[in-house]
Amino acid sequence: MKTTRTLLALFAVATAALSLTGQAMASPAADATLTVRSSDYGRVLFDTRGRALYAFTADRRGGRSNCSGACAVAWPPYLVRGSVQPGPGTTGRLLGTIRRSNGTRQVTYDGRPLYYYVRDREPGQILCQNVREFGGLWLVVRPTGTLVR
Repeated sequence: MKTTRTLLALFAVATAALSLTGQAMASPAADATLTVRSSDYGRVLFDTRGRALYAFTADRRGGRSNCSGACAVAWPPYLVRGSVQPGPGTTGRLLGTIRRSNGTRQVTYDGRPLYYYVRDREPGQILCQNVREFGGLWLVVRPTGTLVR
């Protein structure tokens, strides 16, 4: 019985830590600048802190996000309060935002909403490429706007 309680307590702490990490990633940036970096998948999009950005195939290009609730905890949206700027290697005309159901603005690239993966913690880390979860595939994005399959 004591072992079960200990395991439940550890699970609760781990779940809370992941939730807090997701909330911190989902806090809107004042301004957003996309960058391009080399990775195991070629040159793909990152934020200015080196965190990989993913697209979700269940989202429609130019439409709304289909990732909320538990999905948005595991895959926090790339949110912005201010402007969105192209960085080196990106194309300004492909940048944009959409309004999420809670009123926040999510950064898009070539009409696709962008997300983080909650366990990508180190700059340059891409741990969840080409994974099927929450009804679609999660894929990193090339500077051209195409998804890496």
